[in-house]
Amino acid sequence: MSKGKRYSGEKKLNMKKVAAVIMAFAVLVMFVVIISILLQDNPNQTQKTFPTAYYPVYENNKWGVIDTKGNVVISPSYDEMIVIPDSSKPVFICTHNVDYETGTYETSVINEKNQEIYTNYDKVEALDNHDENNNLWYEKTVLKAQKDGKYGLISIEGKELLPCEYEQIEVLSGVSSVFCTTKDGQKGLVDIAGNTIIENAYVSITGLTTAYENGFIVEAQDGKYGVIGYDKSTKLEPKYEEIQHVYGNGMYVVKENGTWKVIDEDENVKIEGGFDSVVEIQPNAITIQKNGAYGVVTENGQELIPAEYTSLTYAFDTNYIAQKEGKYGMIDTSNQTKMDFNYASIVYHREADFIQAENSDGQSELLDRNFAVKVTGIVSEINTNKNYIRVRVGEDYQYYNFRLEQKPNTEILSTNTLFLSKQDGKYGYVNGEGVVVINYIYDDATEQNNYGYVAVKKDGKWGTIDAQGNVVVEPTYTLENNLVVDFIGQWHLAEDINAYYYTK
Repeated sequence: MSKGKRYSGEKKLNMKKVAAVIMAFAVLVMFVVIISILLQDNPNQTQKTFPTAYYPVYENNKWGVIDTKGNVVISPSYDEMIVIPDSSKPVFICTHNVDYETGTYETSVINEKNQEIYTNYDKVEALDNHDENNNLWYEKTVLKAQKDGKYGLISIEGKELLPCEYEQIEVLSGVSSVFCTTKDGQKGLVDIAGNTIIENAYVSITGLTTAYENGFIVEAQDGKYGVIGYDKSTKLEPKYEEIQHVYGNGMYVVKENGTWKVIDEDENVKIEGGFDSVVEIQPNAITIQKNGAYGVVTENGQELIPAEYTSLTYAFDTNYIAQKEGKYGMIDTSNQTKMDFNYASIVYHREADFIQAENSDGQSELLDRNFAVKVTGIVSEINTNKNYIRVRVGEDYQYYNFRLEQKPNTEILSTNTLFLSKQDGKYGYVNGEGVVVINYIYDDATEQNNYGYVAVKKDGKWGTIDAQGNVVVEPTYTLENNLVVDFIGQWHLAEDINAYYYTK
């Protein structure tokens, strides 16, 4: 057995040639690496990958779908708007054969390949809801399915969550992740996974508040009301004439024997009478309405703020936004004025922890919780995902973090590839290193959106540029009626931003 020994007659290796080949290969590898590095260092080279999402589009009186590269996914060919419950998922609900007189219609669900899916159901629909400002939104992970005249729930991927055995399934107004079911004429409640929270035994079910964690008001067969928690426990027995849609600090507002009362979870009476309704419950501070005016009392009914304000909303600590004589200010629970009543409106942004007070001229003052004015201008955006505020100050836009500290857009929008810049009254774009990528030739422009596009205005017309700085659409669109100017490829956001679709 040979151990490394050459076979007889085999030629010896030419080591000089071997070395030359190895060196040539090394040079080639080095050359490729250098070119790669040079390309990475190119300030105009964009490496970022933008997320894929889907949006409805409207063209020639027909509806379709595009993705965030501007590609047409579903050709505009439908008479009704295509519903996309979750923009990140290629699940498109199409409505057809609509009879407006009878209110009947059919649906089909298609994917990004224009293939019909979930065909084992007669009808599949999105579960739409509205917030307190009447803004439309959809449940993203759950769809309502119909089969043989009965309803159930499926996941956005088509998995059955609740069998089709209910006469109806409905959302609770303003409340997410729970659904009211009807079976044998009785109301029940299920969660987003199809688990039963409340058995089908009630005349009606509503959310106690818009937060499902606070529980649900149920109406029993005898017309009396109680409260059942999200954990299925009975919080209040159904024995009350009415229950108001307010909850806080473990307390409820109920009507018994014709009198409104504030009670705790053990049904001990804290306040009885002396008010027409309760607006809000904070620890030892209850906002009441009495004779059309608002004030604050303690849990024992002691007056903190007299009922003399047109409106009263809790802000933070012991402070309340108050309105009187058509103007807004801020007071504390000692009824001491913290902000003068000089404003057209005041909003406390809880997530961002700052106060926005709007003057009659449309300018806003942004104040910290010590009531110090930090910024004055027109607020154009409050982004709670990236924690910044965009304010128009004079002719320029400025950026602030939630501590109301001014920051450059390259820091605030650090994931962008293009950054809006202004020079000599004209707009252009720079990259993260401040190198000019798009020259200063535009009269107005927007920051880069989530999909890499910027909108630019010239001579009264709008167009768009992609993440690499390429012009996609020359400024040709007049969008004066658009509250928001935004592009995806050749498509621009429609005037009706509540419907949120794109058009040409």
